Parts: sequence; C-alpha cells; structure tokens
Amino acid sequence: MKSIPTSELLKQLNNANNLDEYFKQNQEYFLDNTISEYLYNVFAEKCLVKSRVFRKAEIDEIYGYQIFSGKKNPSRNTLIAICIGARFTLNEIQSALKIAGYATLYSKSKRDSIIIFGINNSKDVCEINEMLFEQNENTLN
Repeated sequence: MKSIPTSELLKQLNNANNLDEYFKQNQEYFLDNTISEYLYNVFAEKCLVKSRVFRKAEIDEIYGYQIFSGKKNPSRNTLIAICIGARFTLNEIQSALKIAGYATLYSKSKRDSIIIFGINNSKDVCEINEMLFEQNENTLN
C-alpha cells in the first residue's frame, strides 16, 4: 500500500465532482488489508510465534487462531493486547486499529494515555492492566 497524508485525500475528496473518478485516481492509497492479513504479515516479518504471543496477550489460544484465520474479529481491547503481546510499535498498533476500523489510541483519553505510556515503556499486558486498574480504568481483558 502506498502512502499519502490523510489530509491530502480528504482535500481531494472535498474537491471531487465525481466519486468514481476520485476512487480511480486514489485506489492505491486505500486500506485493503483485513486485520487478520495485517497481523499475519507483521508476525511473519518479525518471525513471531502466535501461541507465544497469545499467552503474552493473555488471550485464549483458540480465539487467537480464529482471529488469524479471519473467522473472528477481535474487540479493540483484544487487538491492543495482541499487539502489545507481539511487541508492536505504537505506529504498528495504530495501523492495526485503523485497519480493524477502531479508534486509534488517543492521548487525550486517560485510559488510552495509560496504554500509550505502557507501550512506550515496554510494559507487558499484565503491567498495563495493573496501571489501568490502579487508575480506575477498564483493563484490556
């Protein structure tokens, strides 16, 4: 997938007179991966072992494999937990959330700020859940 700033796409869309022409001119910039494809590709690139990541993410292994096969769609929390378990960068997690159709982590949200802090400081799911609990926020699982 090629990249173009979202603001540029929005500018083109706002000025478009014909939706089909807009799509034709910009089709290479649209997200075309499913979340299972994205996870599969990043796991392969990083040589990650799924079962090990599922344990680190504190999710059921069967459910994890169903996500990878495309049979199940993870909740936002589960997706974040998988990404943390896989030690994704913050940018990779934000991409995963976008592809899955979820809101990205938002620093103006207290809960999301705790999660971002945990990611930036290499905390695991358990440690992030403890921080969330201590701040009276919902845990990831």
